[in-house]
Amino acid sequence: MEEKKYHVEKNTVQETLIIPLYGRKVCSERFPELFQDPEAERICNGLDYDFAEKGKKMQSGFGLFGALEVAQRQYDLAYEVKEYLKVHPRACVVNLGCGLDDTFAKCDNGTCRGINVDMPDVIAIRNELLPVREREENVGSDLNEDDWMEKVESEDGAIFFASGVFYYFKRNDLKTMLKKMAVRFPGCVICFDTCNSRGAKLMTKTWIKEAGISDVNALFSLEDKKELEGWSPDFASVEARSYMRGYRDIYSEMSLLYKLMIKFCDNWVNMQIIKITFGKRERT
Repeated sequence: MEEKKYHVEKNTVQETLIIPLYGRKVCSERFPELFQDPEAERICNGLDYDFAEKGKKMQSGFGLFGALEVAQRQYDLAYEVKEYLKVHPRACVVNLGCGLDDTFAKCDNGTCRGINVDMPDVIAIRNELLPVREREENVGSDLNEDDWMEKVESEDGAIFFASGVFYYFKRNDLKTMLKKMAVRFPGCVICFDTCNSRGAKLMTKTWIKEAGISDVNALFSLEDKKELEGWSPDFASVEARSYMRGYRDIYSEMSLLYKLMIKFCDNWVNMQIIKITFGKRERT
């Protein structure tokens, strides 16, 4: 009996969720020596959705590079999670704006805990397509609310990460959230990707337009990590590394076109992975 496929409507939240998922699948097929994601392929194969249009876009040079960016971003953030778990093996791994990302499964060391946070309608889809593993929980919540923080037990440490999420935040809302987290989770870490204002403008002309966002001022962008250093006295450190070359340098393995595009990402739109360590508070 043929397994029933999960139907995805066009121009819905479901469709925005499968864009990065499909990008990881395509990257696995085209760059298997760099990135393999059988889970992305499994989920895509289980969807009732016509990938023909997106497939054509991703077969172009620029489209395929976009898929490579998505895969590289997941690699970078997973690297930070794995490094943190080496020191804090029982820590809580918190995926903010998780969508259909399965980084916890890729990083699970057998003792850590995973919490995936996203809007309730997204979590409902995730529960269907990506059921929780042992020691993992899906939480339906708006990140701008504080209730999801109640779920995070940080006695053994916690690392938070957000993949392609904070661009959608207003600057003051993100600042407020990070300041609250620094107070609530001393000694813990958050990692996320950023780009500068030129990159944000470029996004509004491409894939963010498909999500219904046309106001570039609504997007968070970052010119220099020094801005973040001034956001809170509870930030112990703010680090930045190149998105495309900071964790594994794939430059030498790429074609001339992609080498130029990597330089564009680094030098023109300043794509980075930001890592903030929250300061520990002295007990009184």
